[in-house]
Amino acid sequence: MDVSRLFKRSAVLAALGLLWLPVISYGDLEHDLAAGKTTAAQLRASIAAETKRIQATSAGVAQAQARLAQLQGLLNTREAQLASIQGEIVAGRKRLERLENRLHDAAKALASNLVASYKDQDPDVVTVVLESHGFADMLERLQFMERIQKHNNRILGDTKTARVRLLRETEKLQQLLIRHQQLANEVRQARDSAAVIQGALLARQAAQLQKRATTAAKLDHVQGRIASLKKEIARLSRPPAVSVKPNAAIPIDPGGMAQAPAGAPSAVKQVIAAGNAIAGLPYLYGGGHGSFRANAYDCSGSVSYALAAAGLLSSPLDSTGFMSWGQPGPGKWITVYANAGHAFMVVAGWRFDTSALSGGGTRWTRAMRDTGGFAARHPAGL
Repeated sequence: MDVSRLFKRSAVLAALGLLWLPVISYGDLEHDLAAGKTTAAQLRASIAAETKRIQATSAGVAQAQARLAQLQGLLNTREAQLASIQGEIVAGRKRLERLENRLHDAAKALASNLVASYKDQDPDVVTVVLESHGFADMLERLQFMERIQKHNNRILGDTKTARVRLLRETEKLQQLLIRHQQLANEVRQARDSAAVIQGALLARQAAQLQKRATTAAKLDHVQGRIASLKKEIARLSRPPAVSVKPNAAIPIDPGGMAQAPAGAPSAVKQVIAAGNAIAGLPYLYGGGHGSFRANAYDCSGSVSYALAAAGLLSSPLDSTGFMSWGQPGPGKWITVYANAGHAFMVVAGWRFDTSALSGGGTRWTRAMRDTGGFAARHPAGL
């Protein structure tokens, strides 16, 4: 099997394989890489801003926690005071109960004395004098009467005084209890408010942490995409294994893909890489004009795609549009030939033309064609 037949068979297999590959070029990868880096920078800035907001919220949470602890301590003190006052009130009520019992007993005794006095009609001084058996007996009876009277008066007075004092003390304790209860309620409300604020801050912090975590996950994804793009760019930048024909100016690989010669400008390399990406895709009239990316391309759509990958074209052109594109005449590296019905280009001595597909290869071919009736145009500087 000669070299030309081997080359044709390899080209056909490569073309069939390219039908299943995504349409992507070196220029597309560079654009996606730049966009990925911009997105990564934006995500990092978002994470930094979110971290600053989380730090501010954390400071608020710490302040709320300190305030809550202070209010809880004050509430504990108030509740201890309330418990002490309540104990004093209970003890006072018990004392009052005992005094009331004593008052009841004294009143009962006084009532008995009054009844006895009423029935027996306590003797007056004259009766005591007349009934006494001598002076000593009279004196003893008079002193006994005086002691009884004083005793009754003292019991009655002490009981009344104790009752008044205890009632006053009980009232005072009740007022103190009410006041401390009010203060405790105020402290409790303040504590609950502080707890609500702390809860809101913690909820905000949780939401911020979740948002930052989501952004960080997006950043990881973008950074992974950037790494993949860099690998793909490096792969496309490596010279493919080539089979060079004797005295050939442009080497090509066995799959029919062109390779830029050494010293070619970056734009030329990008045009060739983009041409390689779609070289084996089928022909479709109008393909590549709705969008640079398509599953099949016509003649001007193919040329538009390859030129756009190097930034030499902003939107697809048809063959008529290429007749006035760029600068007139052939270029040093790139020349587009166009008329009203067809367009192709020659890049670094290699023709990129959909008509080459009919030979069972790719859009790249070494053979030149007659350029009569075509307008020759080239990008400035190339």
